[in-house]
Amino acid sequence: MEWRRHIHENPELPFQEDKTGDYVAKVLKSFKNIEVIRPAKTSIVGVLKGANPGKTVAFRADMDALPVQEETGLPYASKVPNVSHACGHDSHTAMLLGTAKVLSEMQKDINGTVYFVFQHAEEQDPGGALDIINSGVLDNVEAFFGMHVLPNMPVGHIGILPNGAASTTSDGFELTINGKGSHGSMPHLGTDPIVIGSQIVNALQSVVARNVVPGDLAVISVGKFHSGNANNVIADKAELGATVRTVSQPTRELVKERVETLVENIAEAHNATYDLNYFSSYPAIQNDVQLNAMAKASAEKAVGATHVFEAERMTASEDFSYYKKIAPTAFLVLGVGDGVANHNPKFNLDEAALKYGVTTQVQIILDYLNSDNNPQLIN
Repeated sequence: MEWRRHIHENPELPFQEDKTGDYVAKVLKSFKNIEVIRPAKTSIVGVLKGANPGKTVAFRADMDALPVQEETGLPYASKVPNVSHACGHDSHTAMLLGTAKVLSEMQKDINGTVYFVFQHAEEQDPGGALDIINSGVLDNVEAFFGMHVLPNMPVGHIGILPNGAASTTSDGFELTINGKGSHGSMPHLGTDPIVIGSQIVNALQSVVARNVVPGDLAVISVGKFHSGNANNVIADKAELGATVRTVSQPTRELVKERVETLVENIAEAHNATYDLNYFSSYPAIQNDVQLNAMAKASAEKAVGATHVFEAERMTASEDFSYYKKIAPTAFLVLGVGDGVANHNPKFNLDEAALKYGVTTQVQIILDYLNSDNNPQLIN
């Protein structure tokens, strides 16, 4: 808990995790048998080489915080205005430190090599995973695992996400509609960008309902719509922003094409011009079938079969998905008790869940490295 609370009190935004990285490196160096590497400015990788040769596995935790003012009232709440660990990355980092500590004391019994990846900038595109991948330090890794805390699930329960797409992609767009300003009493002299924007928002609802194959998850949510400053003035422009989530590449491409077509045709019908910036970010996490099955079996050994459940696919996105460029991946979730959702200013978790996360991570790593032997159970 000490590690988690220190990081919680001292959050840092994506690409700015200098002090967090230094703290993690200091803690890792206090353990036996771990080499510390800095693959990027604010990322830390701990390397544990077992006494015997074998496979190579990586477990990843993210370290960055969010631009959110904390409202938990905790005695160890964020000391940084408008920055907090409202997503739980402080707990991810603390759990992986715990996992590293346990395994560092078992070095003589480990077959292979373990990489403990403390990654920067998960919350901000293009994400920190690509920096670490491009550094080459993980090129020899044969399997990647990750874990995320999940509120409103029982404390210490481990969720096994689906095989294949375990999360959604992270795409979206920024749209500026260029109309023509006018007095509100003379709308015929203007081109109303609010009316045009409203029609676009309504038309977007048909993309999923009437274009995407039923059962193929897709979400389009317009979260921003700004226009005008006065009740009696027709504004000259409107600005919209949206997030787009899909799981399959064909649907990802379909949604993009339909958004672009709808915007173009509706704007043209009103003699308006527009600027559309449609961007694609993180791909969907792809859970490997074999790794996922092994992770489930490991979790059942670690916390008991009654504490392991089949979790629904996350509709959030994760740059953990990029590690599939190197090797197969598997991502799990950890129940942390009742509470508000991640990214809420009041987000908090039951710290009793963290020991279950550590036990499960240790078991997964040992089972993977000793897959041809009898895996060890850590109590």
